[in-house]
Amino acid sequence: MANLSRRPGRIPVSKRSPRAQATGPRTEYLAFTLAGDTYAAPVSLVREILKPPPLTPVPRAPDSTMGIVSVRGQLVTVIDLRRRMRLHEGAQQRRARILLVDAANGETLGLFVDEVQQVYRLADAEIEHAATALGGDVAGYIAGIARPMHGASASDGTQGEAQPRVIILLDLQAILAS
Repeated sequence: MANLSRRPGRIPVSKRSPRAQATGPRTEYLAFTLAGDTYAAPVSLVREILKPPPLTPVPRAPDSTMGIVSVRGQLVTVIDLRRRMRLHEGAQQRRARILLVDAANGETLGLFVDEVQQVYRLADAEIEHAATALGGDVAGYIAGIARPMHGASASDGTQGEAQPRVIILLDLQAILAS
């Protein structure tokens, strides 16, 4: 005879997979590389991803400003995130991209990254706040550290084979304000 005391479809907590334990609201993050490390920012902040068009240099601009480009008639300032974050600079690769984002002042800016990887859907359980994960002295633009659980799927359907073990989550508004 069937055990009627158990609700159908309920799995005991001890038998749930790590993926099931990380249920709840998920936030989508666009992962990209900078100087060989994986970083990510909320997808909601990224308007568009572009292949880098020819840049027009701006005389006496800050070191992190690569130049300006015209995107459908609108001038966009392009900032090299490696320079802004004081990371090692390498030669521009074929997979480099520009992320179009809206700054707090309403201006559209381009953020130059080495390569766009994929979109991750991360639960709160997969994210540690920067101060907890890295100690007290953390740059203000680091929002946290994500540790995608083994087998967690990306929005493109790939499974955890080539996923990074750690993704540094960025606060783009803090980067742009600095």
